[in-house]
Amino acid sequence: MSFSSEIKEELSKINNLNNKQLVKAELNGYLVSNNISINSNKLKYATESEYNINRFAKLLNNVNILDYTINMQGKLFVITCNLNHIKNIFNIKNNEIYIIENYNNTEEIKALIRGAFLGSGSMNNPEKVYHLEMDFSNNYNAEYIQDELKKVNIKFKILKGKNDYCLYIKDGEEISKFLAFIGANNAVLKFEDIRVKHDMSNKVNRLVNCKTANLNKTINAAITQIEAIRYLQKTKEFEKLDNSLKEIAIVRIENPDLPLSELGNLLKEPIGKSGVNYRLKKIVNIANEILEDSDLLYRKK
Repeated sequence: MSFSSEIKEELSKINNLNNKQLVKAELNGYLVSNNISINSNKLKYATESEYNINRFAKLLNNVNILDYTINMQGKLFVITCNLNHIKNIFNIKNNEIYIIENYNNTEEIKALIRGAFLGSGSMNNPEKVYHLEMDFSNNYNAEYIQDELKKVNIKFKILKGKNDYCLYIKDGEEISKFLAFIGANNAVLKFEDIRVKHDMSNKVNRLVNCKTANLNKTINAAITQIEAIRYLQKTKEFEKLDNSLKEIAIVRIENPDLPLSELGNLLKEPIGKSGVNYRLKKIVNIANEILEDSDLLYRKK
């Protein structure tokens, strides 16, 4: 399964279908995506994702649009409904669906943008390149989404295509913020792990190629330590660490290339290499224990 499909699967499982306003906002996001087509008073939405088509159907059900069909066309799931049902709820002009302008709170805006990503969004494999985009059938909807994301300091660029308008981002930090904003929390963690390895790999590649195997061992240990520290920060467990562990964690994050002996000299009360190694190992062990506990809890559910 692609990274993009994993994101959509996670978003499709968000349980907010009892809130009619959020349902309506998310459905509006789907409807303004470029994967919607209107012809002979019929509206069609097509996707390769079974999770996605099921989510779309559930949204229709929740706004009492029950007269629809789902068929396979090649590899695509295609859902079709009467356009008149949509006209009763959403803003349509000249066979174009527009975003309703009365979304007044953050949760509704999140639902709208989540629907837009589910509708026509995609993300490249982050192991190769950072690129996330959403496609819209008209400029109004694209700019509306772009403006709403600007309000929460997520900066998308807009590109006019032959038959659509594309919002896209290539910056890793912006992608991470966007995924968190629309509720793809597991995807954020996976993406951040990839980013850590990328960042460290880039730094390693800039080092002289004649470095010894001991240096590689040191770098691998640093990657493990930094991943553990960032995981604790994301799970809010970082604040539970005692002050000595917090201090060495911050020093390690700020100085990923330094050997243990030099890290110890940066502390308020300097310690030797063995003391630094002991504290960092303790941090890694704490992170591993939390991961094991969370995995056990997930399997019990």
